[in-house]
Amino acid sequence: MRVIEQFEDAEGRNPGETSIADLPGVLKLRKELCETNSVNESQIPDALLERLLIGTSEYPPVCAIIGGILGQEVIKAISGKGDPLKNFFFFDAMDGKGLIEDISEP
Repeated sequence: MRVIEQFEDAEGRNPGETSIADLPGVLKLRKELCETNSVNESQIPDALLERLLIGTSEYPPVCAIIGGILGQEVIKAISGKGDPLKNFFFFDAMDGKGLIEDISEP
């Protein structure tokens, strides 16, 4: 998402104004960003970028999952039952799995 966001900023476009025709430019930017941040390009698969460019600007299934988790965490925080997520929740839309990353000090 960050690659596409920066592509839109560089091209002066509004969010969601990309298409599959922009894929070569997005791939070039991905390569530049990965080299700058010392990240392996395989962390951002071509198929994911294609899917994001072809699809709509909103991803209802992902929004539903993240919204449900957020609601659950608000209820936990208000009721005091259960421990809320700490720090980060990463959701992989490709395989539908989420990962909680607790980076708080022990």
